[in-house]
Amino acid sequence: MKRNNVNVLGKGNQVIMFAHGFGCDQDMWRYIVPSFEKDYKVVLFDYVGCGKSDIGHYNEERYGSLYGYVQDVLEISQALDLKNIILVGHSVSSMVGMLASIKDKDLFRSLILVCPSPCYINKPGYYGGFEEKDLEELMTVMQNNYVGWASFLAPVVMKNSERPELTVELEESFCSMDKEITGNFARVTFFSDNREDLAKVRVPSLILQCADDDIASEEVGAYVQARLEDSTIHHMKAIGHCPHMSHPDETIKAIRAYLDTVHN
Repeated sequence: MKRNNVNVLGKGNQVIMFAHGFGCDQDMWRYIVPSFEKDYKVVLFDYVGCGKSDIGHYNEERYGSLYGYVQDVLEISQALDLKNIILVGHSVSSMVGMLASIKDKDLFRSLILVCPSPCYINKPGYYGGFEEKDLEELMTVMQNNYVGWASFLAPVVMKNSERPELTVELEESFCSMDKEITGNFARVTFFSDNREDLAKVRVPSLILQCADDDIASEEVGAYVQARLEDSTIHHMKAIGHCPHMSHPDETIKAIRAYLDTVHN
């Protein structure tokens, strides 16, 4: 509980767990959570190395793949004796949630995948959005000029330039974290290939696809939806890669509409 800075809110019995994306923390869900507290048991946490987690528990070997973060989710669920979880995962946490559902097939009721991508690198017959050499260059910039890297990446991720405070918040979140841990998490995030895992998921899923998302394009969303059994894709008007921050009302409405359809 302390390791992952776990917080449990809400008055309902149905568990909804919010899992943050790369370079973020649980506070990024603050515009979304109040709309679910009345009807759900809301679980928030920070991955080790992020937010207010206990950085002393960081282990480079454990977190050298997405499975270290999967283990965080499974151990939190075990500690709280959670069952029948609705997991809302942003960006890389979409893949973490998927992998957790494969590892424990009975733990999750449904997955809400916010801007998911199973592979960010272009491969033969697959458009992920990035060439491998470009990501390697970005990693080099990260090592040599961490602040410059953050100031470059934040506006690309966030978009919505008419609300610069959102970009500033994301940039500050990047900069507040340990450089080495964030670098390791970045490599795990952007160089993983989970395309083959899509076919192993047996949990009903909603894909929230943003417009004009440079990190997870509409081609990627279509790829995920075509290969994910029992999945629904919802195309949002929201632009950028963080709709829960930039367009919370639309995000809440989409999640609620899906849950009302699937669970009622």
